[in-house]
Amino acid sequence: MSVTIYDIAREAGVSIATVSRVFNNSSSVSDKAKGKVLEIADRLGYHPQAMAQGLARKKSKLISAIVPVISNYFFMEVLEGIQNRLTELDYDLNFYNIKSTESIYNQVEYTLKRGMAEGYLIISVHFSEKEWSNLKKYDVPIVLIDEYSSDFDSVSVDSIEGAYNATQYFIQNGYNKISMISAVPNSKPSRDRILGYRRALEDAGQIVEESLIVTGNCLDRDGFTERNGYEAMQKILALDPMPDSIFCNSDIQAIGALKAMQDAGVQLPILGFDDIEFSEFFGLSTMRQPMREMGNMAVEKLLERINNREKGITHTVFSPELIIRTTSEPVNVVV
Repeated sequence: MSVTIYDIAREAGVSIATVSRVFNNSSSVSDKAKGKVLEIADRLGYHPQAMAQGLARKKSKLISAIVPVISNYFFMEVLEGIQNRLTELDYDLNFYNIKSTESIYNQVEYTLKRGMAEGYLIISVHFSEKEWSNLKKYDVPIVLIDEYSSDFDSVSVDSIEGAYNATQYFIQNGYNKISMISAVPNSKPSRDRILGYRRALEDAGQIVEESLIVTGNCLDRDGFTERNGYEAMQKILALDPMPDSIFCNSDIQAIGALKAMQDAGVQLPILGFDDIEFSEFFGLSTMRQPMREMGNMAVEKLLERINNREKGITHTVFSPELIIRTTSEPVNVVV
């Protein structure tokens, strides 16, 4: 059976109220009693639950992260940054995994209605400005990650700039038929990256060919999957004439595209977006997002909002960094 505050109080020879005051950092407990309670708690392996502490402090020390798909590699790295920072600050993190088969707005609204957390980090959930504004009525601290609304603090990366620089890299290296592997177009990152791709071609005086913007048939996780990249690459390889280079909306799609090229015995320069942890081992050139830093920054913003509800709304936008490895070279060995 798990250790309770009753066990600690009995062994320490103090009241349950004294044990509770110790764990809630009350100044009304003597140093001797506090030391004894903490020593026994440590020896018995007892740690007060954040929710129970919160009831006494009127604070839960709990932050909730609302994410569409926890298994997505981008989310996993952002969440690692969030978890690491919250652990340092002695906060607990709770996940709400949004189901794509149900109304996303209703799920987010339900989570906010419950009001169990001190604040909420909403990651890559895309609503209209009106829908975001409607959520203000719950009067809870919210920070958006990978999304923007004028009503809430946010942390994001400049996807337009990243796609522009990726496409420009190919243009500057003499490529003139650059294809793009996209994702679901109503996803904000996907929309912005298409915009950056178009803008780079237009600024270089190249024609934007709609047939070169391709996505796969698998639209799970908004199309940000290996399967989507594989299917999109199959479509690209069937084009006549074939493109001379590929910019991918995400690294995970680029991994699928590399496999499709390997299966077809074709090699084309390819560049992804994210720089997820294992991209280096594929030699994948990419636009690096500071994903852990984004998670860390979002936590800082949220705690500032919790402690000062009247402060002005702030938006932090990171610039992605071009990382050149082997896959963007004219001739490369596909892993």
